[in-house]
Amino acid sequence: MIKRFIIAFILLVVVVGGLVGFNLFRDKAIQDFFATMQRPPVAVSTAEVKAVSWEPTIRAIGTVNAANGVDLTAEVTGVVKEIQFTANQSVKQGDVLVRLDDEVQRADLAAAQSQLDLNEQALQRAQELQTRGVGSQSALDSAQAAATASISQVAKLQAVVNQKQLRAPFDGTIGIPQIDLGEYVSPGQVVATLQNLDTMHANFTVPEQQFSELEIDQPIRLGLTENDMPYTGKITGIDPKIDPSTRLVSVRAEIANPGGKLNPGQFVRVRVALPTEDGVIVIPQTALVASLYGDFVYRIKTTPAEGGDEAKPAVTVEQVFVQAGRRSDGTVEIVDGLSAGDEVVNAGQNRLSNGASVTINNEVQPVLEKDDAQ
Repeated sequence: MIKRFIIAFILLVVVVGGLVGFNLFRDKAIQDFFATMQRPPVAVSTAEVKAVSWEPTIRAIGTVNAANGVDLTAEVTGVVKEIQFTANQSVKQGDVLVRLDDEVQRADLAAAQSQLDLNEQALQRAQELQTRGVGSQSALDSAQAAATASISQVAKLQAVVNQKQLRAPFDGTIGIPQIDLGEYVSPGQVVATLQNLDTMHANFTVPEQQFSELEIDQPIRLGLTENDMPYTGKITGIDPKIDPSTRLVSVRAEIANPGGKLNPGQFVRVRVALPTEDGVIVIPQTALVASLYGDFVYRIKTTPAEGGDEAKPAVTVEQVFVQAGRRSDGTVEIVDGLSAGDEVVNAGQNRLSNGASVTINNEVQPVLEKDDAQ
């Protein structure tokens, strides 16, 4: 009985030991296999590092206003008798836009004009008598003074009549009437807005750090969006004082507005052109990878293959930390870390690690999102 038990125990130990040994051998084999197994190459697209001419700009946002634009107001009190314009009508300088009731003033002007005619006739008779030697100098002086006073009175009453007429101070487009026929208006009451849309002013601000880069007649371009800036102009004014609360300097530029597509009060994006810089190293923005340890790129590294000229060279990537600078039109400036002529990965970085094997396929390139230079 004991002998059978010993034999069964020995067999059990042999079986268990064999299973344990097999499992250890299998795990070691699998570990060795994966340790020596070559990962398949990762398909990536690449781009060449270039040295280009960089056109930096100062970026800003602002508001456009008409170079000539006013809110027309009544100068005197009165009742609106005529409105001689419609909304969005083009008017010329001097056109009568609104006429107030001026019957009393015109009557006074007619009376003053009659008195002026009478005084001028009296002056003429006094001069004739003086010429004949039968008139006194005092009578001539009195006639002269009366005529001069009448002239002044007529001019005064004519000015009063003119104040009853609101005229366009310059060529432009008139806005919506803010008054109605028969309405009693008072001085300062807005009648309508008049805007000359041919030339516009763009008012914007830039940080004080860029104040020294601004100059009069410096070219600018602007538009309603980042990717569409069709309007060009130049700086016409720079405020010499920096706002102490915002640390911003106010700038004004003058731009042409063909077709009147820009409207006063509209929000615009402004780019102030700075001198061109040559030899700036740039890469596509998609090639730059941000991490907690800094920005880096994967640079292509080609190693000659062993086994003769017919063997293909090994293509791998190396992780290179770089110092990024300004951005423009889908590219980013590299201040340090790369040289012109290097080849970097611009798509497929999420599957890469330092030293990984890659295959290059540049038939499809990532779309670069354009952005203006900084």
